[in-house]
Amino acid sequence: MTDDSTARLSERARSLDAEHSSSDRRDDFVLPDGVVYLDGNSLGALSVAAREATRDAVERQWGEQLIRAWNDSGWWTAPERVGDRIAELVGAPAGSVVVGDSTTVSLYKAVHAAARLRPGRQVVLTDPDSFPTDVHVTRGVCEQLGLTLELVSPGDAVARLAGSEDVALASYSQVDYRTGELWNLEAITTAAHDAGALSCWDLCHSAGVVEVGLSAGGADFAVGCGYKYLSGGPGAPAFIFVAPEHLTAFTNPILGWNGHATPFAMSPDHVAADGITRARVGTPPVLGIAALEGALTAYDGLDVADVRRRSLSLTAFFVECLGGLGVDLPVVTPADDARRGSQVSLRHPEAYAVVQALIARGVIGDFREPDIVRLGFAPLYLSHEDVLTAAVHLRDVLDGREFERAEFATRAAVT
Repeated sequence: MTDDSTARLSERARSLDAEHSSSDRRDDFVLPDGVVYLDGNSLGALSVAAREATRDAVERQWGEQLIRAWNDSGWWTAPERVGDRIAELVGAPAGSVVVGDSTTVSLYKAVHAAARLRPGRQVVLTDPDSFPTDVHVTRGVCEQLGLTLELVSPGDAVARLAGSEDVALASYSQVDYRTGELWNLEAITTAAHDAGALSCWDLCHSAGVVEVGLSAGGADFAVGCGYKYLSGGPGAPAFIFVAPEHLTAFTNPILGWNGHATPFAMSPDHVAADGITRARVGTPPVLGIAALEGALTAYDGLDVADVRRRSLSLTAFFVECLGGLGVDLPVVTPADDARRGSQVSLRHPEAYAVVQALIARGVIGDFREPDIVRLGFAPLYLSHEDVLTAAVHLRDVLDGREFERAEFATRAAVT
């Protein structure tokens, strides 16, 4: 890269950061010096508010209030309260989202309940390239209910649904976890409804960075995790959305005491609670919910549309930097804004080693099989200057063939 191109990209980075300054929340996060963190699509960075909320939940609420905190600090109502905050981010009404279980458990509840709402229909569609747990859970539900699982790409879903009378549910991820491709939630949902089927969406890679628009898109069910772009911490509780029109008929396949209409009556007979509370199961993970509730304050005063604009600018600028720096790797993430999530994925035959070499330089991304260098751009705390820095390091790793060093070939348990 020439000095002129360096200067041009640096000047452009500063200009873009100024343009998007209203959505900059970097000061709200705890980020190590010398690190460019491009793995927020796997584990979001720690926020100051999440740290303080967790400390308060442990030291004051648990430590001083003890069991009284279920009432005095609102532990019991936290799943619905935090659910309402997430509902704002994903375009859903209050009272339609609840927090508490893992994504896997939440997806099981959603797929099972949705399939049962379409009796007589025998087919459930899902993406063969979806995150494995989505395929595993959906296949398991189909086996339990005697249904047929069809693996159909989101790109082919509308055609498969057209005129069909056998599909009960189309269950898809809004963003492909490997490539970062953003699928059209409204188009697939509309095709499902036209065919008499329902839709379920995994929002793990879109909640907090994409204008999801659950209600506007007509979605019936959705789930998502709290630890990626929402920065709720490792293993943070997930959420489930049930469209208001389905709440009365929603049957939770895991009947736990938290979903009971009168849980402290300790009745052996299960009577489902009203509203989204019926989607609860067991005792909620209070400390995890506290951290997530704190983390979500980073979105206070922000419009998701502004976050989305910043996200698109960061990812587009990264690709621009690659071109300006002469980095010639296949970009598998769509260039079209309407089809791109908040990540950029590149192909390299030694992708794992490339990622490890970047991490050694302080640029933290991740690897996905078989050959994907996956870089997630969490817009709340990343700058365009960070993006340029990451691109420069990637160029140097490739030009210096640092990925060929032996220490970068050994795979850890978590890749």
